Amino acid sequence: MNEIRDILNELKWRKNKNLEDVKIWYIHRGAPNNTRILSGKDIISIDKTFIEIKETMIPHHRIFKICLHDTILFQRERKDVI
Repeated sequence: MNEIRDILNELKWRKNKNLEDVKIWYIHRGAPNNTRILSGKDIISIDKTFIEIKETMIPHHRIFKICLHDTILFQRERKDVI
């Protein structure tokens, strides 16, 4: 089971949900605080182990928070990847 993939796919395919409204926090070395926030609008595809955006692919293990509006759908302790 891949919780991140399941959450994003539910937002993408459920009629009463909208992937475009989601914000995703992920580790991005070199960015301020090594963190970037991605909008669901930027997601091209959702794979088993990564999400694809125009610029790159983001592995699921780098994602540490997913919010839909003000609701946290996923959150885990941030572990910076070396």
